[in-house]
Amino acid sequence: MFEFSQYLGFLLFLTILTIGFWLMFFLVGFVSYWVTGASWEMIKEKRAKKRQEQSIKY
Repeated sequence: MFEFSQYLGFLLFLTILTIGFWLMFFLVGFVSYWVTGASWEMIKEKRAKKRQEQSIKY
């Protein structure tokens, strides 16, 4: 059977694996939220600039 040190090593491996999984899950969600928000802000700025240029022409 397993010795106590092997059991602790297995628990440490599972802990690191679980932390890595949740960190990856969080970062994927955060990065996609960040990219979407930045893109939306850039689109809004371009629209506002275009509207401002059109209002100056008339």
